[in-house]
Amino acid sequence: MIRKVAILLLLLAIGYVGWVVFLNLPGREGAPPMAAADNGAPAPVAPSTPPVAPPRGALVIPVAGVRADQLGDTFADARGQGRVHDAIDIMAPRGTPVIAAAAGTVEKLFDSRLGGRTIYIRRPDGQWIDYYAHLDGYAPDLSEGKRIAQGEMIGTVGSTGDASAEAPHLHYAINAMAPGEGWWQGRPVNPYPLLTAGH
Repeated sequence: MIRKVAILLLLLAIGYVGWVVFLNLPGREGAPPMAAADNGAPAPVAPSTPPVAPPRGALVIPVAGVRADQLGDTFADARGQGRVHDAIDIMAPRGTPVIAAAAGTVEKLFDSRLGGRTIYIRRPDGQWIDYYAHLDGYAPDLSEGKRIAQGEMIGTVGSTGDASAEAPHLHYAINAMAPGEGWWQGRPVNPYPLLTAGH
């Protein structure tokens, strides 16, 4: 009897560890800041880290034809499963060109459940990643390792992943990267003030 209970407890522990690993797999739009407890109530969140200094240098708005006064600050908006948006959504018709907000190198092209068709571009200094999600398609010659100029077309606006088909948009995020961090890591920085500064 004790042996059966021990085996059951071991299987439950393995299942729990597997679930935690699954929730933190690369390609998800960031690990959720809070997990649901067994009773459905949100579990406490660790204290937030100090704010990150914004990247230097002007950015271009990453959707062709969109002006700064058309942007909305959705960075702190709540999302499902206790997540915070940590990005801005730039509304535009499906197929509108998406352009690189800053120069860099394509680090990852990835199709994720939440973000759909995505692009991660690491800037030349290695300290910043620009993340573009819900794309309808990639530029024809886009590939991992390709150097991208600021303003270069990298894809088109869409509604892949968990985006509504009735509201195509670009989900645009900036992450500050510590040395050695992978494309799926980093700390979110609000792109809104950086895209609207001086406009």
